[in-house]
Amino acid sequence: MVQALERNRDRHFVHEAISWEQFKAIQSGFGNVLNLRLIYCEGILEIMGISKAHEMYTSLLGILLSAYFEINGIEFFPSGAYSQVVPNITEFQADLSYCISQDKDIPDLCIEVVITSGSPSKLRKYQLLGVPEIWFWEDGAIAIYCLQNHQYVKVNQSQVLPSLDLILLCRCLMMSSPLESLREFRKGCSL
Repeated sequence: MVQALERNRDRHFVHEAISWEQFKAIQSGFGNVLNLRLIYCEGILEIMGISKAHEMYTSLLGILLSAYFEINGIEFFPSGAYSQVVPNITEFQADLSYCISQDKDIPDLCIEVVITSGSPSKLRKYQLLGVPEIWFWEDGAIAIYCLQNHQYVKVNQSQVLPSLDLILLCRCLMMSSPLESLREFRKGCSL
């Protein structure tokens, strides 16, 4: 059974012309606020509420990818929503991030689960850090962007995980039962 996506667009705020110092002050003021994410990129501050649906899809995607890595014997180093920082320029957290084969300072793959509207700087922040591949999961589909000549290019297949069946992954993410999703994904990966 497929589930409908929950949309919650009223929990998203973008403000421009914010200095790094202002961002750090605002960030410290929100230090104890739960279910909120602050993203800063070249003067743009984005404040987003994190919904239960967002966390459910993010967690399930992480579980499915962990199963894929295990089934295929791929060494991986997850860093989740670890803060990525280029001082005075950008600070953000991907929903999921992975280094493949060995742990590195910059992840090979960052993934964003988009439930609210996207950021005007959503690719720029990754470009500033030099992340090789970015996925945006939105409306039941994955858009993949690979860094080529310092610019992101939309591609049809992951270069980091070229044998991953993205259609299977997306179908399983939309199933209403996480247990059935994992079972279906494992079955499809084992064929």
